Amino acid sequence: MSEQGNEEFRNRHSTINKEGKRNWIYALQPKGKFYQYRTWLSYFYLLLFVSLPFIKINGNPSFLFNFPEGEFIFFGSLFTPQDFVIFGIGMLIAILFVIIFTLIYGRFFCGWICPQTIFMEMVFRKLEYLIEGDGNKQKLNNSKDWTTDLYIRKFIKHIIFLILSFIISNIFLSYIIGIEGLIKIVKEPISDHIVGFIAILFFTMLFYAVYAFVREIVCTVVCPYGRLQGVLLDKNTIIVAYNYLRGEPRNKKKLIEKSGDCIDCGMCVNVCPTNIDIRNGTQLECINCTACIDACNMMMNKVGGEPDLITFASENNIASGKKFEFTYRIKSYTVVLGILLVLLSILILTRTTFDATILRVPGQTIQENNDGTISNLYRIKVTNKSNQTLAYHIVASDPTIKIERIGLPLDSLKGRQLAEETFFIKVKPSDVHQRKIKYEIKLMSGEKIIDTKQAIFISEF
Repeated sequence: MSEQGNEEFRNRHSTINKEGKRNWIYALQPKGKFYQYRTWLSYFYLLLFVSLPFIKINGNPSFLFNFPEGEFIFFGSLFTPQDFVIFGIGMLIAILFVIIFTLIYGRFFCGWICPQTIFMEMVFRKLEYLIEGDGNKQKLNNSKDWTTDLYIRKFIKHIIFLILSFIISNIFLSYIIGIEGLIKIVKEPISDHIVGFIAILFFTMLFYAVYAFVREIVCTVVCPYGRLQGVLLDKNTIIVAYNYLRGEPRNKKKLIEKSGDCIDCGMCVNVCPTNIDIRNGTQLECINCTACIDACNMMMNKVGGEPDLITFASENNIASGKKFEFTYRIKSYTVVLGILLVLLSILILTRTTFDATILRVPGQTIQENNDGTISNLYRIKVTNKSNQTLAYHIVASDPTIKIERIGLPLDSLKGRQLAEETFFIKVKPSDVHQRKIKYEIKLMSGEKIIDTKQAIFISEF
């Protein structure tokens, strides 16, 4: 790359012009296989986003992030503040996953999976292309005096953007209060749900502002992940990279002997949603969306050049001239990623419907009973983590001991109910051979064992 390009690259921001004002980006619509792959992936993502609030597992929503009440549901399993240990482990695994993933694959998440990119590039930007035309047409129209036709198009675009933002805000809110809570806000008078109505209005205006005006600044300035990648990437990280060994020196007409493959058409810059020149090397603003790869391959095809002048590669791949390959480092890290995902899934999926704690009642000593048994008194606190009312009772795993419940025994638990009861564990003295014995207590729902807990029995042995 040239010194001039390098100096310009290091001394300016892609979204700010020389006067220090906002440099509005009129990105051209990419065309190519990667853009098509991203389009298909976005359809799948949008389908999931809309449908997940309606999908329930064991009576619970698939996902719920109820911050006001401190309840979080993942894959139908409810996590409460009492689950902070498991939740903390899950968060540590997730952070480690992000670090290792970024070390290997760079900012791939930003360009292909991030909701901000998917909604911006695959929903709002495509609607903008449909209403106002491609990037060049938008730039030309905005630079001239606006016509009546353009005013109408702008009005229609922003009305559609507002409606879409309203729909997205409602779906987003359903991940916080649940689809039932959202339906109540819709059906019942606004006066009964002032906070919910304000939340919908706030998120609507937030999403509208982001997708109509803020746009790429979310990725380049607001999002902390873009900053984080600067300390995580190394020369072996897979990124969207320009092969400068092949491309330099650039020549538009390719008439000079020993000129590079780059014809300096600028298409890689024109399609970039953050307005960077990938030929200057890895940059903070690059979200690995691959629009420049599709644009460059299209131009190479037109001039009869070889494809993949811009491609997925690491800095070491480019410097050595070797084609990208999955090294042992990448393979081993990918295995670690897989293990972390499995571990995180196991933590989530193995959560039990009943969460219980069994403790001996303080101050109570061993008791001798008229039937010749000895007993300890216990209190159990149990929570039903589903939304359904479930049958409940406890039984001992050891048939030689007897459980005698005191007072009105629990026979069912309401959804998300915390209840407690007191019971004796009775044992024959001849079966006691040590001072402390651990007995297993099964938490049952009908004939199904939900969980198993231990009760410590203390004797005078």
